Amino acid sequence: MRRREFIALLGATAAWPLAARAEDSSVPVIGFLSSRSPEESAHLVTAFRQGLAEGGFIEGQNVVIEYRWARGQYDVLPAMAIDLVSHRVNVLTTAGGEPSALAAKRATSTIPIVFGLGSDPVSIGLVESYSRPGGNATGITFLTTLMEPKRLGLLRDLVPGVPLVGILLNPGFPSSERQLQDIEEAARRIDQRIVVAKARSDEELNAAFVALVKAGVGALLVCADPFFDTRRERIVGFAQQHRVPAIYQFREYAVAGGLLSYGISITDAYRQYGVYTASILKRAKPADLPVLQPTKFELVINLRTAKTLGVKISDNLLSLADEVIE
Repeated sequence: MRRREFIALLGATAAWPLAARAEDSSVPVIGFLSSRSPEESAHLVTAFRQGLAEGGFIEGQNVVIEYRWARGQYDVLPAMAIDLVSHRVNVLTTAGGEPSALAAKRATSTIPIVFGLGSDPVSIGLVESYSRPGGNATGITFLTTLMEPKRLGLLRDLVPGVPLVGILLNPGFPSSERQLQDIEEAARRIDQRIVVAKARSDEELNAAFVALVKAGVGALLVCADPFFDTRRERIVGFAQQHRVPAIYQFREYAVAGGLLSYGISITDAYRQYGVYTASILKRAKPADLPVLQPTKFELVINLRTAKTLGVKISDNLLSLADEVIE
C-alpha cells in the first residue's frame, strides 16, 4: 500500500469507529493516542495491527480504532485524551512517549491504558512497580531517554577529538531535564565540550539550526523526543547539508540518511503494544501485566552517509554495528 493511500485510510478510520460501534455495541473500540504523526508512523501502525492480530483482533472486522495524532504538538494531547475517554473506548493505547501517556493517565483512572515511553514509568507516576503496575496502566519502556550518555560516547568514538558537540533538546519534553543532566555529567567525565540548542516548535527548530551552525559544532546528538521524530527528515537534512556527523535514537533516522542510530527496534515495540492491547480486550487487567523492558539495543550505521560526509568509520565501531546500510 502506498503511503498516501495509507494516510487516507487512517483519515477514514478516524471517522467511522463510533458509527460502527453504534451498529454493534459488542465491537470493542481502541483509542490510539499518539504525539507523533500518521505520515511518519505508517509502518508503526502496521506493526501495532500485527500485534493485535496475534491476539485475535483485526481492525474493521472485530475491533475498531479511533486515531488521534498530535503531530508533535504536546499541548493538544490532554484534550484528545479527554475526547477519547468521553467516547468510552475500551482501552487507550498511547504512542509517542511520555506526553501521550501522561495525558491519558490524567484523563482517566478507570479505562485501561497501554503506554510506550522512553523513561522510567515508576518515577513519573504511571505505575507502582514494573512487576505489579497497579492501577489502570501498563506497557513498555524503551529506556531510550536514558541512553543519551551512551549515544554521546558512540559519537565520540565516531569522531574522536571533536572540539564541540551540539545537543538538540526539546525543553517541552517531560524527560528533558533528566536527559540534559545525564548528558552534562557524561560530557564532564570524558572532558567533552558541548553546546545545547533547544527546540519545541518549528520556529525554534529553525533557530536551533542557526545556533548550531554559528557555534561551529563538529558533531550532533539529537536527543530522544517524539517531536524530533515527526521532523526527522528536516533534522537529517540539516546534518547532511552542513556535513555534521549525528547520532539519533531510532533506526528510522539512519534509513532516512542519518549517520548513526542507537536504540531499540521501535517496530517490535509497537507490535508489543498490539499484543498487550489485545490481552486487555480479552479481559486481562493492566495491574497484572508487568511493564516490559528492552533486552536488546541496536546500533545502525549508514555507510553511504559516512562516505558523503567524509567520515571514516573505525573497524571497531563497524564490528559493534547490528546493521550497516551500504
